Amino acid sequence: MKRAGLRVFYLLSFFVIASAMSCQKTEEPPKPDPTMNTAIPTQGNSWYLRNPGTAQQQVFNIGEQNWTDTGLILRTWFRLERAGEVHIGLRVKVANGTSVIKASFGEEEKELGLTGQAYKTVYLGTYNVSKAGYYYVDLKGVSKESLNYAEVSDIMLGGSATAGGVHFINEDYFYWGRRGPSVHLSYDVPQAAASIKYYYNEMTITEGNDVIGSFFMANGFSQGYFGIQVNSATERRVLFSIWSPYQTDNPGEIPPEYRVVLLRKGDEVVAQEFGNEGSGGQSFLRYNWITGNTYRFLVKIEPAGDNKTDYTAWIYPPELGEWKLIASWRRPFTNTFATGLHSFLENFSTRTGPLGRDVYYNNQWAYDVNGQWHELTRARFTVDQTGRDKARLDFAGGIKSDEHGFFLKNCGFFDETTNPDIHFNRTPKFISPAIDFESLP
Repeated sequence: MKRAGLRVFYLLSFFVIASAMSCQKTEEPPKPDPTMNTAIPTQGNSWYLRNPGTAQQQVFNIGEQNWTDTGLILRTWFRLERAGEVHIGLRVKVANGTSVIKASFGEEEKELGLTGQAYKTVYLGTYNVSKAGYYYVDLKGVSKESLNYAEVSDIMLGGSATAGGVHFINEDYFYWGRRGPSVHLSYDVPQAAASIKYYYNEMTITEGNDVIGSFFMANGFSQGYFGIQVNSATERRVLFSIWSPYQTDNPGEIPPEYRVVLLRKGDEVVAQEFGNEGSGGQSFLRYNWITGNTYRFLVKIEPAGDNKTDYTAWIYPPELGEWKLIASWRRPFTNTFATGLHSFLENFSTRTGPLGRDVYYNNQWAYDVNGQWHELTRARFTVDQTGRDKARLDFAGGIKSDEHGFFLKNCGFFDETTNPDIHFNRTPKFISPAIDFESLP
């Protein structure tokens, strides 16, 4: 009986051990993180946001802030050209101890505990995107043991959604890409027109599009430009500038005979030299123009003799009900009437690069030396090299409606993109501007 009992005991022990070994063999090994070979550098593609999507929203360049505040969100944009799966990770390090952050993509959010003083890739998750377009990853601090929550050098991407291409701002475009693409409309002058002496345009910026850093340029021509800007939360300007024929970015290098000369300026207008994008004469009026109002712009360009040309600009603010002189400049080594008539929209602030803006241009006319008005109803849309090199694809232009005429739109990481070098035609108005040129100030 004792031997039989021992046999049963040994048999039971064998089956228990075998069963345990069998269970161990069927366990799944931990899955490795998926491949993520595309690195989106935060230096070019990220901003800190506070209260995003609200009236209290603030935006900062990542070099302007330390990531010490739970109210700051580190947002990184990129564009996918295909629907499908996208694997997302972070290349990140922590100065000391452990940091906890919340990471979100779309509607999904998770907390991550981060450690390590050397950069490493941390897998965030795999997500499905339903269409091509711009997307962003948000990172928000929860707790930390060091000064900053973390240093994130790159957002890492992989998966089938990246196979169609990923567009982002690379090192070559860290400055211009953060400003965003500049967009332009070049107006066709009818062949029947003689030399153009006056160039007229109307422009409207609707509410919410008066983003700091915006230059809404209405009347551009071959030697200069005229428009309005948002310079700060408290200052706006009307700006009229003429380039010197001497090619330099430093106005101090311009020989006296090549300098643009101020002939006259309007009340409270500041006149000075400018540089860094060519050089010349700049005049501006600090004026708090109003969104929703349509402003009228007029430029006169006429040879002055002795191989010189005079350029004069006026603006008609509807809230004032009269034309105001900005300035008149004389450009040497130039003998021309108005050529290269165009408008453009640009952002000159890297801080506001992720904020969208648009503008409407309507009722363009050219007045020739024979005293005839010619309506400009056809324009070619173009974009700068930032857009052409696909560092950013948030640019558009064309026609939205008969009421608004042409439009330009840039920044904001919106999905639609207008192909450059396409012509658009607005509906003619047939009623030329009623301007008494002799009574202009």
